[in-house]
Amino acid sequence: MSEFDYRQKAWSAGLIVLFFLAWELFCLMTGMSDLVLPRPSQVFTTLFEKFPILWPHILQTLATTMIGFVLGVGLGVVLGAIIGVSKTAYDTAYPLLVGFSSIPKVAVVPIFVLWFGSGTVPAVLTALSICFFPIVVNIATGLATTEPELEDVLKALGASKLDILWNVGLPRTMPFFFASLKVAVSYAFVGAVLSETVASNRGIGNVMMTASSNFNVPLVFAGLFVLAGLGVALYVIFSLIEGRVTGWATRKNDVITT
Repeated sequence: MSEFDYRQKAWSAGLIVLFFLAWELFCLMTGMSDLVLPRPSQVFTTLFEKFPILWPHILQTLATTMIGFVLGVGLGVVLGAIIGVSKTAYDTAYPLLVGFSSIPKVAVVPIFVLWFGSGTVPAVLTALSICFFPIVVNIATGLATTEPELEDVLKALGASKLDILWNVGLPRTMPFFFASLKVAVSYAFVGAVLSETVASNRGIGNVMMTASSNFNVPLVFAGLFVLAGLGVALYVIFSLIEGRVTGWATRKNDVITT
């Protein structure tokens, strides 16, 4: 990593710290009530004090999110590959997927609860249903960008459609795929927490709902900070994997910035 990159990251970290300092000063100078907007120091204190209690709920939310996310990625890759290579599948399935993704997932949670009861399963299914659509769209888009001339050359050399899909189509979708992963994992957290606030007695969503009903606003914000931290951590992990797998797609940008 170059000196410029270190300076840029230090500058970004400094701006984040400045944001929290400004938040703290704003609350102190305006006398903002804790019931409206707690200070960051109060939120971090609450998070530190309640962490032993929050830890099982954090693990529950992380587990349900990741299970739903993994299942959503698998479903999204399969559907995206089918839609990307078949015009008939595109014309048939794509409108249905758009319609399903347009349904507010808060309206779907009661159906999952009716089918499977309250608990972990509705949270997993909600996370799956909200995160798989970006995967489908980006996989299908990546396959659609494969040049027809390249496909014609490979067919002339005796390659089958499956060979072209496996050796050319899917590798060329990797930049699209990892871009969608970073979006989908955020959506998965939204889905899991949404279900936990409605139909679960465990998880960060349930903690936040209980804290809200008790007017414990610092604990509500502590839950938000936990979710933000988990989301950022997973985003960074996928970004690092993306750099390893699809470095060829960002090489030009790296040359320009360095």
